[in-house]
Amino acid sequence: MTLRIEHVSKTYANGVHALRNVSLRIEPGMFGLLGPNGAGKSTLMRILATLQSPDSGTVQLGDLDLLRNPDAVRQRLGYLPQDFGVYPQVSAEALLDHFAVLEGMSARGERRDVVEALLRRVNLWDVRKQKLGGYSGGMRQRFGVAVALLGNPELLIVDEPTAGLDPAERVRFLNLLAELGERSVILLSTHIVEDVSELCTQMAIIDHGEILLENAPLTAMQQLRGRIWRRVVQRSELAAIEQGQQVISTKLFGGRLVVHVHSHEHPGAGFEPAEPDLEDVYFCTMAGHMGARALAPA
Repeated sequence: MTLRIEHVSKTYANGVHALRNVSLRIEPGMFGLLGPNGAGKSTLMRILATLQSPDSGTVQLGDLDLLRNPDAVRQRLGYLPQDFGVYPQVSAEALLDHFAVLEGMSARGERRDVVEALLRRVNLWDVRKQKLGGYSGGMRQRFGVAVALLGNPELLIVDEPTAGLDPAERVRFLNLLAELGERSVILLSTHIVEDVSELCTQMAIIDHGEILLENAPLTAMQQLRGRIWRRVVQRSELAAIEQGQQVISTKLFGGRLVVHVHSHEHPGAGFEPAEPDLEDVYFCTMAGHMGARALAPA
């Protein structure tokens, strides 16, 4: 099952160009769509989830035209939006059973088996009787995955899933997605670089509605090898370094200010070569240092 997005554009009534000629080919597995807030990620997710239409372009899920056959496509996809509501006074078991009815499962025995299997899969079976209002953020996200998995979707769309989760919940949630990605196409939209780095075999970076880079994370990092340099600096030195070098990021590490620069040659005294990571790829792409859009091998 391949998801093909071709020349998709979307402009809102207020004049905002949310998507500009977006084309992507997404194969089974985990695909990360990485970009800052307002880059166009959520607009693309809503289009793929059949919740809104583009102004132009086509979307094909396997043999189905998503824009012409949204009802048929909905039978094949699951969607976990960034924000979704739950009934706080209802238990996870009861609400998932209700969603199963809406999914068309009329037989009580079938629903009982499906609900149990899904709640066990997302590790919520032991708290199935607990009201959703008492769930932590990570538990609610895992419940959202259970809802999205009703009907065994071939495409799972997950929008900003780890925003606001504590480190332990984030790890549990990412492990769940990694397991699911072994059997389905999972499109993960996020502004958190680590989520893509840890999960995805393919990725794209989007900003201002345009795809800036499409590649495998490992390949993109290898392409930067020998061009990323780092140095521990004093804040008073930063302005001079920014004037003389292509600074892509500055961050505190162990209380010290570490600068990463992009350069084809040694940038000078005090700098040492750094093994590129996906954060370097992201900042280089946003700064225009990755060159033309790179495509992963088919």
